[in-house]
Amino acid sequence: MTRSKSMYGYYLVWPALLIYTVFFVMPAIIGLYYSFTDWRLDRIGIKFIGFDNFNKIFTDDTLTLALKNTFIFALATVVGKNVIGLVLAIALNMRLKSRNFLRAIFYSPSILSVLVISIVFTPILRTEGMVNRFFDAIGLHFLSQAWLTNPHLVIWTVALVAIWQQAGFQMAIYLAGLQSISKEYYEAATIDGAGAWRSFTNITVPLLLPAININLMLTLIGGLKVFSEVFVLTSGGPGNSSQVVGTIILRAFGEGNWGLGTAINTLLFLIVSLIAIPLLVFMRRKEVTE
Repeated sequence: MTRSKSMYGYYLVWPALLIYTVFFVMPAIIGLYYSFTDWRLDRIGIKFIGFDNFNKIFTDDTLTLALKNTFIFALATVVGKNVIGLVLAIALNMRLKSRNFLRAIFYSPSILSVLVISIVFTPILRTEGMVNRFFDAIGLHFLSQAWLTNPHLVIWTVALVAIWQQAGFQMAIYLAGLQSISKEYYEAATIDGAGAWRSFTNITVPLLLPAININLMLTLIGGLKVFSEVFVLTSGGPGNSSQVVGTIILRAFGEGNWGLGTAINTLLFLIVSLIAIPLLVFMRRKEVTE
């Protein structure tokens, strides 16, 4: 009877583990093999070609640009979403009469579809759009830019739109973390003569590390796996200037070059793992030590 009770939890886990293995683990392993082949739609038979697909990734100008844009987008969104989210959380954790209304306002963009966001922002960011008209109206003509057609600016524009949409989600996580911190810590710090900055660095930041860890992981992984924002706003244009790894994978599969597309997807998986796992371990250790 005792043994059957101890096995009860495993009976509940096994179906989910089986589904995960069949639909996630096995395709990943099979995909790893196909990334070393010349698997194509227009060719009968599959031939093992070693690292040729990966060599092409690092020698093709469009593919290397996509890797560069992916890292730019990830870095910009990680910093932007977390900094703005934390500032909003601190501001809306104060005793404001309209704080609940403001929380809803800042959080609401995160529940919108990326397609809706693109429909709203595409006309706004055009050369003759609302943003440039605003700058022209207040005399800041030099700030008017071709936001979605300037090859050197477009990936940053997409990142800003993503930050605008998702910063409220990070704000909600930080806000939950702030509200879990006991007010007694701040009262004791005030008695000891600590100012606002010292209380923030010595109390808020250490006790907020779990929320910081969650937000860093979410924004980093989301930034490296970016696809929807670029696809709906620019489709990788103008030219290939805003291509990211996700859009390159779609293009490779759309052209029937499945071996190359799988190789790029495998590379993306390795990049996310090599960056996210060490950062997660480091942040977990900081949580324990703090």
